[in-house]
Amino acid sequence: MRVIGTAGHVDHGKSSLVEALTGYHPDRLKEEREREMTIDLGFAWMTLPDGEEIGIIDVPGHRDFIENMLSGIGGIDAALFVIAADEGVMPQTREHLAILDLLQIQGGVVALTKIDMVQDAEWLDLIEEDVRQQLIGTVMENAPIVRVSGRKRIGIDDLLSEIVKCLAERPPRVDYGRPRLPVDRVFTIPGFGTVVTGTLSDGALHAGDELVVLPQTIRGRVRGLQTHKRKEEIAVPGSRTAVNISGVNVDEIMRGDVIAHPKDYQPTGRLDARLRLLTGASSVLRHNTSIKLFIGSAEVVARLRLLGKEELKPGENGWVQMEVSHPVVAMRGDRFIIRRPSPGETLGGGEVLDPHPKGRHKRFSRQTVERLEALEKGTPADVFLQALAALGVAPLREVVSRSNLEATNAQLLIGELYENGLLVSIEGKTLENTRPAMDALVTSQLYWNQLSTKAIREIQQYHKLYPLRQGMPREELKSRLKVSTRVFNGMMGKLASSGSIQEVGPLVCETGFEIRLNNQQQRLTDDLFTKFNENPYGPPTVKECQAAVGGDVYQALVESGKLVQVSAEVVFSRDGYEKMLVDVMRIIQETGTITAAQLRDYYNTSRRYVLAFLEYLDSRGITIREGDNRRLR
Repeated sequence: MRVIGTAGHVDHGKSSLVEALTGYHPDRLKEEREREMTIDLGFAWMTLPDGEEIGIIDVPGHRDFIENMLSGIGGIDAALFVIAADEGVMPQTREHLAILDLLQIQGGVVALTKIDMVQDAEWLDLIEEDVRQQLIGTVMENAPIVRVSGRKRIGIDDLLSEIVKCLAERPPRVDYGRPRLPVDRVFTIPGFGTVVTGTLSDGALHAGDELVVLPQTIRGRVRGLQTHKRKEEIAVPGSRTAVNISGVNVDEIMRGDVIAHPKDYQPTGRLDARLRLLTGASSVLRHNTSIKLFIGSAEVVARLRLLGKEELKPGENGWVQMEVSHPVVAMRGDRFIIRRPSPGETLGGGEVLDPHPKGRHKRFSRQTVERLEALEKGTPADVFLQALAALGVAPLREVVSRSNLEATNAQLLIGELYENGLLVSIEGKTLENTRPAMDALVTSQLYWNQLSTKAIREIQQYHKLYPLRQGMPREELKSRLKVSTRVFNGMMGKLASSGSIQEVGPLVCETGFEIRLNNQQQRLTDDLFTKFNENPYGPPTVKECQAAVGGDVYQALVESGKLVQVSAEVVFSRDGYEKMLVDVMRIIQETGTITAAQLRDYYNTSRRYVLAFLEYLDSRGITIREGDNRRLR
């Protein structure tokens, strides 16, 4: 399914030609019929001689309605460029041609209309030659010129034949599996509710699909679909589509919004782009200029920031970052037009390179310019890796979406990058062991090396600062790395599985790390354990231990498990604790229960030791208290 769009000066016969081709007059507004002038977008459709059904968008030619024209022209596959033979090239002829060139509408057909109004054959030849000169250096340079009359149906068959040839050279719309429909009309139908229309791209819509209206993120559902007033269960990329939406009121949607599946697209407030200022622009373009941005069917005010330059002269190209007044939906590769708000003038246009830059760029940063150059010139792998670099760590699905790669090609590329070690999965989720799953967190090898090196360095530094601690608290490491919980957990799992680190409960340490005491600390520790061995069931208190070896050494003994602290005051050696645990479990198994008094008498110790020990077992879920008795849980 393809769509062509008209372009050309006002009153050059665009609507009449569409009616001659399709049998439908595209002007739908009463005012348009009365004034015999297209004001807003018009739509029609037809079946070509080769059997292909196409849609036609008829745009206004009058300069006062150029912005209405821009809301519909971006989604077309080819242009039907209309020039009246009795007038030739006019101001809006040039402006529309410049817009087609900026949007890179690859090819079309030129219709030299109203030939029935011209009797002089030499005049027609002169007009045609002038048109040919105007087309040089533009996307329409090689377009055929067909002499026609819409009202008398002269040359219509020849025009249809050329349209067929033109579309045969255009590849079908790619299905990326993430449909988006820029809305160009919104209305209601009694008994059905809200209906929107637009040219569908990037994927198919199905009846019953959940959808979201962006940028508002209003949820709804596809109640029904139509293409050319014919009910469809599936709307395919490239088709003029009407979507009947349930769950959304007509006043909640406007032209410029985008209909999509939930989570496929994220509105943005900034766009990094390559901009070309038209040669015929009336003045230079300076940094921080306020402009009107036209992208998809949206029209928003934006602040244009020049990168690497103070100003852009007519005919020059440059890198820009546009900060929009209202969020828009865009993808890498989308074309756009900019206009001066007042007085109205088309200034230029270009291509979106990054629809989600991390923030406001430093204007003269060489690194920023190099990144944009790579995005513009790179191979699919370069584009993918640049998108990945911009995101840092992200679900693979988000990277694929941002790089705007076709689904099948993306899967092949992912497998290749993964096998070559350029793509790293940090969660271990893989499909057939050849590539990460689409919901897995991924990053580039370079970023992974930087992140993992920083993590290990932080742990090593912690060991140096606190040599008597078993490891660094996980939460402290996460805070220093400044990553999300999901990214951090994935990192720790990957580093632990590779043997780079060890996780000890809530602590993280280098693999093989052991607490090492100096000679004096070791002597004091040996003396302390002599006391524990002399009286394992009536050992030194926590305070006595800390006084004997120092607070840091004591804490190291607890973290390493050599001491087991069961309360704020009571601590046992590991051997003493485990012997008591075995005895308690044996006694309960033999007698059914045990009391603190029984255990006190069994060990000939004081009540505070056995009570602290039993309460510790309760807290660990080993025993349960029933009055004065305890039994195994």
